[in-house]
Amino acid sequence: MASTSVLYIDVWSDFVCPFCYLETPVLDQFRNAYGDAVEVRWHAFELRPEPTPLVDPNSEKIVESWENSVRPLAEERGVTMRMPPVAPRSRKAFETAMFARESGRFDAVHRAIFKAYFEEGIDIGDTDSLLDIAATCGVDPELLEEALDDGTYTDLVIEDEEFATKLGVTGVPFAVLSRDAAPGQEPPPPIALRGAAPIQHFEAAVERLFPDGFPGV
Repeated sequence: MASTSVLYIDVWSDFVCPFCYLETPVLDQFRNAYGDAVEVRWHAFELRPEPTPLVDPNSEKIVESWENSVRPLAEERGVTMRMPPVAPRSRKAFETAMFARESGRFDAVHRAIFKAYFEEGIDIGDTDSLLDIAATCGVDPELLEEALDDGTYTDLVIEDEEFATKLGVTGVPFAVLSRDAAPGQEPPPPIALRGAAPIQHFEAAVERLFPDGFPGV
């Protein structure tokens, strides 16, 4: 496959958003189908950054959403989830994942943070919890703690969110599919998918981006 045929999927998400977690099996399925031809790039999007008030995890609205929307979709996609007992801020979790990227452990830590929150009910806004999660993925907890204390990756989180604002992102998950240009041609316009889109929406986007067929498939 030519290098100009790589497909990129840029995804803005929040670790405290159940629908973002529910999009991970779809992206896994998609990546398994297309292999290394697909590059998934995750970006930070805090639904409740400071000073936005945090929600009550036991509020009627949250419980209703969980029972009517989250749980049925989780069962449909085969994802084990339970309603978290806490509603933390997620900036430190994003910084933790970005730190892990430097040592090639982003995917493991990214997945572990989601799992810790939605399967084990762990407070992912707590630094000690994040250090424990990252350590199980092979990340040096002492170096991570130093980076979190210093805010080493805070600007990168903010950059992700500022770019999302420019794109008009108001909710997550939000995915943008794009491709490199064919030789001598302009690349086709990127395609945005909002919400916990099913695999069929990604496949339809690929057909639009590669009208002559996806190379190597």
